Amino acid sequence: MNFKSIISVISFSLLSLGATTVSARKADIVRDIEPYVYPQNAVNHAPAMQFAPDGMTYYALTDGGKKIIQYDTASGNQVAVTLDVEKTRETKIPSIQGFTISEDGSRLMVYRNREMIYRRSFTAEYYLFEIKRNILLPLSPEHPRQQAPVISPDGKMVAFVADNNIYLRKLVFNTEVAVTTDGKKNEIINGVPDWTYEEEFSTNCSMAWSPDCSTLCFIKYNESKVPLYNMEEYFSYCRPVQEHELYPGMMQYKYPVAGDVNSTVSVHSYDIDTRKLKKVTFEDKNIEYIPRIAYRPASDQLIVTTLNREQTRMEVFSVNPKSTVVKSILVEQDKAWLPCPAYEDMVIEKDNFVVYSSRSGYAHLYSYSYAGALIGQLTSGEYNITEYYGKDAAGNIYYQSTSAGPLNRVVSMKEAKTGKIVDLTPTDATYSASFAPGMKFYTLKSSSVQQAPVVTLMLNEKKQKELRVLAENRSVMDKYRSVPKREFTTFESDGVTLNAYIIKPADFNPSKKYPVIMTQYSGPGSQQVLNAWSMDWQNFAAMNGYVVVCADARGTGGRDRAFETIVYKNLGHYETIDHVNVARQVARLPYVDGSRIGITGWSYGGYETLMAASYPDNNPFAAAVSIAPVTDWRFYDTVYAERYMLTPEMNSDGYKESAPINHTASLHCPLLMMFGTMDDNVHPANTLNYVSKLQMEGQFCDMFVFPAMNHSINGCGARAVVYGKMMDYFNKNLK
Repeated sequence: MNFKSIISVISFSLLSLGATTVSARKADIVRDIEPYVYPQNAVNHAPAMQFAPDGMTYYALTDGGKKIIQYDTASGNQVAVTLDVEKTRETKIPSIQGFTISEDGSRLMVYRNREMIYRRSFTAEYYLFEIKRNILLPLSPEHPRQQAPVISPDGKMVAFVADNNIYLRKLVFNTEVAVTTDGKKNEIINGVPDWTYEEEFSTNCSMAWSPDCSTLCFIKYNESKVPLYNMEEYFSYCRPVQEHELYPGMMQYKYPVAGDVNSTVSVHSYDIDTRKLKKVTFEDKNIEYIPRIAYRPASDQLIVTTLNREQTRMEVFSVNPKSTVVKSILVEQDKAWLPCPAYEDMVIEKDNFVVYSSRSGYAHLYSYSYAGALIGQLTSGEYNITEYYGKDAAGNIYYQSTSAGPLNRVVSMKEAKTGKIVDLTPTDATYSASFAPGMKFYTLKSSSVQQAPVVTLMLNEKKQKELRVLAENRSVMDKYRSVPKREFTTFESDGVTLNAYIIKPADFNPSKKYPVIMTQYSGPGSQQVLNAWSMDWQNFAAMNGYVVVCADARGTGGRDRAFETIVYKNLGHYETIDHVNVARQVARLPYVDGSRIGITGWSYGGYETLMAASYPDNNPFAAAVSIAPVTDWRFYDTVYAERYMLTPEMNSDGYKESAPINHTASLHCPLLMMFGTMDDNVHPANTLNYVSKLQMEGQFCDMFVFPAMNHSINGCGARAVVYGKMMDYFNKNLK
């Protein structure tokens, strides 16, 4: 490829929201796109509801975080002002950011001054509020900030983490004891996950109380052998840290890249009365990960879920926390990776546990006894169960599925007596539910391409009854009424049908020839083509003369297991073939200028953008914008990279072929890369190494950097700058 024809300059453009050197033209793009991107495109949500243990009432934070009010679920009428920060006894605080209610309903745990650690984890100042006595007290006088506190089922104790150790607060005796003492930064973590577990196993707490409150179990993470990752903290006008203005700071944390050493994890039990710690020993040496622990309703059975390093084999154990006797009760394995819901979304019920399995070729629900016997397959069919909501007193089960096709989500009930499936929602949109304890009430969220989200409180009886609307978005619908919306279509690639959508320009004229922006994410199990409301930069692009196309390539979700796992050990291969084939078909549409097709994506989508832009044969793309991309899976974390690629040692050819950094010589078009300098997920090194490779080959690209921003590049209007810069780039290269 002759890169002399690429009109592009390496441009290190640092974001400074207060700067006056940005041209008026570029500022106009940012201003114009703002109504279409976060936060101005946000929809109204239902108020956060914390149900009482019986589900008949709920609590909500109101009045700017100054009051927690109890409401009657059925009527919505106020029952009581449960907490008023101006009227509490013992302790006064100005406001509350969030709260939880104890299992016995006697106490609220509230917090303020939250400080994020990673994506899900945070520390805060926690307080306990005794409802009957109106007494508010700090959770710990000894530790001003706490992490991941868990109230015991009887409401009399709280376990929390501070400085990597677990502490136990006994409320009745007003005492605090250290459960662990070996916690140390970047070495030992007790009770909360390390970075990799939090990010890739979707968890922020690793503690579990026994139902009788006699034992606390937890996971210990020994990350002492995990390599230390360093990132410089630069000054940013968005969130200014003055000490970084002249001398950058340094963020250090443990991050295992593919093939490297993970944290060593172990399960421990703590006897409340004797204060003795016991370690649970598993004989299987192939256990690498422990994503979840949870008690069944009996206090002598802790359920421990484990995975091998390849994440192809899950073994579930029943553990007696006092004797530490271990018994295997379930083994689930596959030739490819196990889907995350298998181990992340297992549901513990009174007499059984429910697991997701794709053993039939689709994701369905299976019920097992705590002795490990298969009770039965709860669902079946050529569709996927995407969420299991639980079982009511009559034994009826509730779930969300793709029974109406991969573009829609349906909430259904399966009757225990007859086995009959009753759809509780229409089948031509995306519906999801959240059930109150006891399953008598649930909130129902509906959304479609034409309908912004509506949240309704429902009464769950033989004939479903709508009680009241909790949130609607008529103003949002009015705001974007004239904006072009998605139209669903399909494309063919290697004989496989791909779901897709197209957004045509405003005032579309079929006799004109339009430029195209292809957008995608493409990560395994993900799905972008859904019949759900979305208003974002894509709609702005259509308002400004672009055809926008998005296709879910092979490897994405909502389809059968074979469609998803074809990418196993070979990421980027089939996805790239599919996007190139889609682009070629789009180029043949009568209203498309086939010489002006661009492609973009963020994160995995940024990775796939680089792969597609480097396709060696008859590449159809005229410009590419890659945001926060992985450029070599060897740079990414163990859990995610190895789930799909195994280790570099086990799959060296796969890693080589799947890395955009090894295909720079085939880069076909002008390229813009963007990233945040504090991206703890996809490190800046991904982009910098890629740019270095281009430089060594005498090639050009453009780069735009967001100082002190993380993977989401959010806050201070940064999203409008991201997409404004993207549109500016496409305008220069496609129009």
